[in-house]
Amino acid sequence: MPKSLQHVLSQIDKLQKEADSLRAKEVSGVVARIQEAIAHYNLTPEQLFGRAGRKAKGSATSSSTVAKRGRGVPKYQSDDGRTWSGVGKRPAWFVEALANGR
Repeated sequence: MPKSLQHVLSQIDKLQKEADSLRAKEVSGVVARIQEAIAHYNLTPEQLFGRAGRKAKGSATSSSTVAKRGRGVPKYQSDDGRTWSGVGKRPAWFVEALANGR
């Protein structure tokens, strides 16, 4: 007997509920073990998460990240004044200069 779409969807729903239940049980066990370790070692939030108010490492909004990358700053310049930052596809004038040994 072929399965109907409704039958398959009901099976998916049932399995999703079962998965959610199992995940909740596993998470509660993990949290309990973490809490036990924190209490055993007397860990502080600063030790676990670093200083409060600090931006996350690698954050795209970090101004220092943009400054380190030097976006838009030309690294290469041709004799006739064309520039390239070194990011993205190499321009034709740059490829030609490399081919000519520059």
